[in-house]
Amino acid sequence: MEDVSNYEKIKEDSKRFYEQIRKVACPAFGQPVFFNAEGFNHLVYKNQNRERDKNVQIMKFKLLQLAQKLIGLTTTYQEYEESLQEFRVKKFKKAIQETKVVKYWGIIAILEHRKFKVIIRKIGDNGQFHFWSVIPAWVTNYHRDIKLVSTMKGDAKED
Repeated sequence: MEDVSNYEKIKEDSKRFYEQIRKVACPAFGQPVFFNAEGFNHLVYKNQNRERDKNVQIMKFKLLQLAQKLIGLTTTYQEYEESLQEFRVKKFKKAIQETKVVKYWGIIAILEHRKFKVIIRKIGDNGQFHFWSVIPAWVTNYHRDIKLVSTMKGDAKED
């Protein structure tokens, strides 16, 4: 568990760092990945109504620098998902619901002895690639009916 007593300072420092990034050239997409307000908001909130646990937020904030670095280095992605989602948009001064194709790419790597995944999102065909999330990558193995999960960060003997 992280010490959440200095959560506000960590959050503000992380937000300042995040806003300075703006965009990172990504070799995997041949286009920049933008760091917009939606991405930072997603680090803090699971959905519009529910804030993430402060320990989880701190963990994600601490991975931001590595996420930026990975996006600039990667030439490939390991995961891809596509779905239809409803969005509230304004058209002719009216708020309406519109269905759009949303694409997600997962980039998994080990950098500086940390295994983690960066999620990149794109809304619609004309949307920009933008940072969506960063999470530690858990190793999941199945042995018969038992699911084994490891959150190992470095030396397996010490973790």
